[in-house]
Amino acid sequence: MVDHQRHMQPRKGVKEMLMHVDEEHGCVNIKRSRPKLLFFLTFCSLLSCFLLLLPPLLSYPSPSFSLLYSYEGEDEALLEIKAPLCSSVSNGTICCDRSSIRSDICIMKGDIRTNSSSFSVVLYTSGDLLTGEEELRHEKIKPYTRKWEPSTMATIDELTLTSKKSNTSTTHKCDVYHDVPAVFFSTGGFTGNVYHEFNDGLIPLYITSQQFNKKVVLVILEYHDWWIMKYADVLSQISDYEPIDFNGDNRTHCFSEAIVGLKIHDELAINSSLTTTNKTIQDFHDMLDKSYQPRIHDLVQEEPEKTRENPDNNPKLVIISRNGSRAIMNQDLLVKMAEKIGFDVEVLRPDKTTELAKIYRALNSSDVMIGVHGAAMTHFLFMKPGSVFIQVVPLGTTWAAETYYGGPAKKLGLRYIGYEIGARESSLYDEYDRNDVVLTDPDSVNDRGWEFTKKIYLDRQKVRLNLIRFRKHLVRSHFFIMAKRNHAQV
Repeated sequence: MVDHQRHMQPRKGVKEMLMHVDEEHGCVNIKRSRPKLLFFLTFCSLLSCFLLLLPPLLSYPSPSFSLLYSYEGEDEALLEIKAPLCSSVSNGTICCDRSSIRSDICIMKGDIRTNSSSFSVVLYTSGDLLTGEEELRHEKIKPYTRKWEPSTMATIDELTLTSKKSNTSTTHKCDVYHDVPAVFFSTGGFTGNVYHEFNDGLIPLYITSQQFNKKVVLVILEYHDWWIMKYADVLSQISDYEPIDFNGDNRTHCFSEAIVGLKIHDELAINSSLTTTNKTIQDFHDMLDKSYQPRIHDLVQEEPEKTRENPDNNPKLVIISRNGSRAIMNQDLLVKMAEKIGFDVEVLRPDKTTELAKIYRALNSSDVMIGVHGAAMTHFLFMKPGSVFIQVVPLGTTWAAETYYGGPAKKLGLRYIGYEIGARESSLYDEYDRNDVVLTDPDSVNDRGWEFTKKIYLDRQKVRLNLIRFRKHLVRSHFFIMAKRNHAQV
């Protein structure tokens, strides 16, 4: 701001400015005798000085001008493909990239040691002439991917990263030495909600660690045993090593490289241009497949033969069933209608105790999934690309349904159908006047704030599908699946 104000100041007169330039470059000042001759000589002198100055002025534009020009002329797409900050970090340094609105990332290389009691990680460099230690850099970071939510980040443990220079003769404690890099992250925040477990945790963890090809140690703040058990199969495909409970493990762990924080691209998505190995969300799906197939094989062997039968080889449709809010009140009729169309129907009722391998098996073998907007729609990630995902969109949830699930599903390669219910298909139709904005203008209600959206549209709304209208989508989906099968057989 100061530089800007300086440039906005009134300019000096031309003569005054040129005389200033003249003095700086040693041009001779002419005395005022003989006015006409003096005027002519002065003019020539100033002109010659000006010509001498012209090349440098043209060659070196002012910093403010060049920055302004380069910024205004730069295309946003070009800015995105530039090398990210900290893409190259030299040994003995800490580099932090805080440019993202979603998360901070710090990279450390060198002699790295943990100190869980002080919630710190120290990078040591040597200095022969030092008698003690000299702190070179000090960084604070909360390794969670919702940086833009202050209330959430207030609950996340903070790490202190420090680089210190010490005498070469000083010996630093090391209880466990690791010859592979570390990735530090938190499983606090919204962990416990399946959407956030994938969006804020597992997908960013995959993005951040895939470059190491499983040769990486996961160091977890706010470690939960239940989370480790729930995602053990997935974590085994990300790392070959046992994860470390940073808060609970008081030993000093030593690494030569560490990434603190996770990289996140978008909602349930991966931007291949931002990964070092061009990974996509399909690659993440393939990783899930490798994670769960061994357990699925065991599940198949354990169950009776009859339960696996589908003699007509009908397309399989899975309904993700909800209880309470956003439940489908005429679900039984929906099942019967789908069976008459020609689907083999499975109703899945997942809860927090349901083994993920069982959910993965049901959805990965399905052709169509139906569910009402909510966190359980995250399970579309378990479907094979080319399958059909029908999301029932209650009143007031159109934007969220498309942003969090519809758009990401299409990126995975699913055929996505967003079925937006009408006012008569909502249980709210029985509670409010027909002309109430709750029914006629949900956006205006959402504009009042999240608490209104949650209270009205998420917590109190159920769905009664117009089966005549909904049937059209099922018939088209059945036709699509059968056409795809016939094409594959040709």
